[in-house]
Amino acid sequence: MKKYYDAAIIGGGIIGCSIAYYLAKENLKVGLFESGELGGKTTSAAAGMLGAHSECDDMNIFYPFARNSQLEYFKLEKEIRELSKVDISLCKGGIYKLAYTEKEKKEMESLCALPTVDWLDANQVISNEKTISPFILGAAYIEDDVSVVPEAVCKGLGISASVLGAELHEYTQVYDIQKQGSAYLIKTPAGEVEAQYVVVASGLWSNSFFESMGLSNRIVPVKGECLSVWNRGTVLNHTLFHDHQYIVPRMNGSLVIGATMVENDWNERPSLGGIEKLIVHAKNMMPEIGEMEIGSTWAGLRPQTFDKKPFIGRHPEQEGLLFATGHFRNGILLAPGTGKMISNLILGKEVNKKWREAFKVERRHEVYA
Repeated sequence: MKKYYDAAIIGGGIIGCSIAYYLAKENLKVGLFESGELGGKTTSAAAGMLGAHSECDDMNIFYPFARNSQLEYFKLEKEIRELSKVDISLCKGGIYKLAYTEKEKKEMESLCALPTVDWLDANQVISNEKTISPFILGAAYIEDDVSVVPEAVCKGLGISASVLGAELHEYTQVYDIQKQGSAYLIKTPAGEVEAQYVVVASGLWSNSFFESMGLSNRIVPVKGECLSVWNRGTVLNHTLFHDHQYIVPRMNGSLVIGATMVENDWNERPSLGGIEKLIVHAKNMMPEIGEMEIGSTWAGLRPQTFDKKPFIGRHPEQEGLLFATGHFRNGILLAPGTGKMISNLILGKEVNKKWREAFKVERRHEVYA
């Protein structure tokens, strides 16, 4: 007899694990299927910066969604620790988004107008962080743009979902989904299962499901290279951010430096040229970093949609089939918000209409024209 789930989730990265957690909290029978190990792909390559403010260029729709998801982390940290005993290493202190020119400072005016953001001049910034470049004009200080360790969050969400009754199937690839009456038949090498709802949350690897379900949606890879260095005594209390690159302090004394953006590159290994660019940019932000010992280098593939906004919503013709993929640079930040949104859609709860429209699967380029 086939196993039955209320909801089956395909993809065990941080997005899939978040969806599993929020559905399990609602007492649904949940099965999660991951072709490798939980968090083993894009999630494990991320730095974990929760940059709702620093990464946002759409204050009307994307920022409120990102901010909502960011704030959820402060509650989620406690919930995960209580259920799973996992510490997600929520590193407070916030971000300094640096400006070196008057043009860059002016571009931050709308950001600094937010009540949660302060502009600090160079003297104020350098008095707080002695190792920052002396050539900055100042920085936007964003206290709530904190960071987490993505692998820990993913593990914590997975274990917490399991404690709440979800069943996690690692090393179990889903190779076909078939509509069967009012439910879905999900085929894996380990056998078949049935589910009332199916959520595709497999990042770049969602393309095959778009195609098999009659959708023309496509997600392309944007390779991101990173490295870590060991910080032996130099204090850095804030994440430094400039031109989409960052230095993130970890609680273990390391600094994570990232990340490049190489479009349409499926190679998951870092290149010498990419790492060199990161080092040059990092030294411009924090000159002393050039003397630090390299820890490791790595790369991951970000899933990018045509407008760089995720697909979160139902198949336009199949109510029981949902997608949560294409989070590009913000998968870690948007994981709780995505998990809650998918859960609410399945349960028929209210979902912000602007978010439903902005992230719907069938949207076209004119939505953001």
